[in-house]
Amino acid sequence: MPHIMELVGKTRVVVKNGEVVEVGEPEIKWCPIFAKLRGIEEITPEDVRKNMEFRIRDFGMFTDKRRLELEDFVGFGASEIMMTGLSRGLLDSTVTACEGAGTVISSNPALVQGMGGRMSGLVETEPIEGIIKGITERDGIVLDPSTAKMDPVAGVKKAADLGNERIAVTVTFPETAKELRELEKEQNLDLVIIGVHVTGLSKKDVQTLIDNTDITTSCASQYVRELVQPLAQVGTAVPLFALTQKGKELVIERAKDIHKPLLINTMTLPALPDEKQPKK
Repeated sequence: MPHIMELVGKTRVVVKNGEVVEVGEPEIKWCPIFAKLRGIEEITPEDVRKNMEFRIRDFGMFTDKRRLELEDFVGFGASEIMMTGLSRGLLDSTVTACEGAGTVISSNPALVQGMGGRMSGLVETEPIEGIIKGITERDGIVLDPSTAKMDPVAGVKKAADLGNERIAVTVTFPETAKELRELEKEQNLDLVIIGVHVTGLSKKDVQTLIDNTDITTSCASQYVRELVQPLAQVGTAVPLFALTQKGKELVIERAKDIHKPLLINTMTLPALPDEKQPKK
């Protein structure tokens, strides 16, 4: 089984044995992040291939040489927020995905950032021995080392069985978020549910996601931008939204770790300047 990831304009990329073997067509043609970081004004399959090959070369993505401790990539990404939450003792553990390992439970802030800081939308993966070994050495727990399956609900159940109550978990599917909310009530947990990789969701699915998450990224979703009623927003081009009080508290806690100057202001949200939004 190959590895499949969606990245840079939600382009499907297939990787096998550390090599890019297939690149699809980008769903989004202009992304403000890649325009700013890479000067890319129109995303092409070749741009996406180069980006994936760079990740493989630079930190060993999809290989045994995967570096699992990486610097912060963005100020307020999902992994950065979880890293801060763990460091401050606001979270007991996290349940996230890593290529070559699938669902991973971790209380190690550096590992959570290392796995997730440069992660895009992981669709499918298979076990990579070196990655699983590296995660285990850093006190991470791989849910199923034999298959590298991705199952956030089973991951949260396992984290709870290990004695964790305050658990942050990333989800890509609205129904998963809903199921996790039910599990939270059943098991008397305190979950922070974070929506990631939301480009392309239907309006109905976005509403379900918003109703069941504490924080969500916006990616290139027009419906997230249309339906969200955030308590806090970070960024204006590809913003991240805090939807509940505990989500807001985690985002504000993360702000303390940002070394650049910050503008903190009250205003009607969301704030979405047209010229900065991703374009199809």
